[in-house]
Amino acid sequence: MGRTYFVEEAIGQYLSDLSTKLKPYITGLLIGQCSLQRDYVIRAVRTPPKEEQKEDNISPSKLASIDEEWITTHASQVSRMLPGGLLVLGVFIIATPELSKESQNALRKLIFSVEKSLTKRRLWKPAEEEVSDRAALQICSATKKVVCRTYDVQDPKSSAKPADWKYQSALSASWLALDCTVNVNIHIPLLATSPNHDLEKNTKNGLNRWSKQIEDSVFLINGQVKDDDTELLEGQKKLRGNIQPNTQFSDVKVLTQLSQGSSHRSTATVQVCSASINLKGAVKCRAYIHNNKPKVKEAVQALKRDIINTLSDRCEMLFEDLIINEGPHKKNFEREYHVLPQRLFVPVAGSTVMLSDYKFGDEAAEEIQERFVEMLDQSVQAEDIHIAEEINTVNICPVTDNTDDTQQTQLTKATLLLKLQQNMGVVIAAAVAVFASIFSFNYFSD
Repeated sequence: MGRTYFVEEAIGQYLSDLSTKLKPYITGLLIGQCSLQRDYVIRAVRTPPKEEQKEDNISPSKLASIDEEWITTHASQVSRMLPGGLLVLGVFIIATPELSKESQNALRKLIFSVEKSLTKRRLWKPAEEEVSDRAALQICSATKKVVCRTYDVQDPKSSAKPADWKYQSALSASWLALDCTVNVNIHIPLLATSPNHDLEKNTKNGLNRWSKQIEDSVFLINGQVKDDDTELLEGQKKLRGNIQPNTQFSDVKVLTQLSQGSSHRSTATVQVCSASINLKGAVKCRAYIHNNKPKVKEAVQALKRDIINTLSDRCEMLFEDLIINEGPHKKNFEREYHVLPQRLFVPVAGSTVMLSDYKFGDEAAEEIQERFVEMLDQSVQAEDIHIAEEINTVNICPVTDNTDDTQQTQLTKATLLLKLQQNMGVVIAAAVAVFASIFSFNYFSD
């Protein structure tokens, strides 16, 4: 028996509108949520045209000319804009009858390429019982016939399986949201044996260790520890018959274990380091979960992944920004201080779900609006952009010779300690005073 996809009704109209465009084919992504019982599709997003296609107003006429790299890059960008619980769960293609025979092979190839690209960036591993089927939706532009199949992305030899595609009104109008703020203070040493200090690689390694702490953390939902298999809404009244968006929020606290149990044996390692990176601040995290008797473990898993993704994505964006502004060959950054982008949320019409994005300090609202149109084919009003981490509450103190007494004392003690351990000049990441509303990224090198 194949999987069933419950699809937001508005998506049917969106796909129908796309099919009327006079093009041989149009590709795009399906966004939603998987669960063991059923899958939900709450957004469909067409692949944005490349610059040359915009200028010349042309599009390729054969499926063999599909730009796989462009589509996977789009999927990576879109995945950054999805809060916890949402993922790219498939690919669609709208094609003329002449191209219908080629469409399924093209879809299969794209599904595996997109999944490979997204998996490469993740710092978490899928659970054993996790759904690994991804949807391949084929629509004929002439007859409007819809054919949905799935492929198991964990099996490279997977063959197509039939799936049901069912439209439903107000599908995500009463989904549940889990909110939390996680304080972050991650110190990442850079080994002296690591030439050119590959910041991106070292940062990812450091975040990998931190992500394991998040995975092992205890999550309090509305002040309570709940069993994994308990229903998330147990003891609460479920909203019925209300098609207006109505979010039920759960406040979550994350308790990170400070040490391993007494049975866990650990050893200390001394390594010679020539620099360090310090990530300090707080992250605003959010996950959404369907309202069909969701389990606590589903909700917690979605939130864990959002915590890990949001910090990892911001670091990745910072490195991309540095490469654009400073050049790809600049690997050494001397005593620099950077602010990671702020998180923001934008509502989806007719849904309680909000999409996410990130804003660098100098970015205007117009740039954010343009990005939503390009990446998610969604118009956004400036007043609908909700910045989760208010920049006006931030006190940024870059490390200078005039560092305040407390910070200078910490810096001096750390310097003396490291110089006793190492017979060489070293760099320390000094603590930077940042309120719990934005991140800082510190990198210091001798």
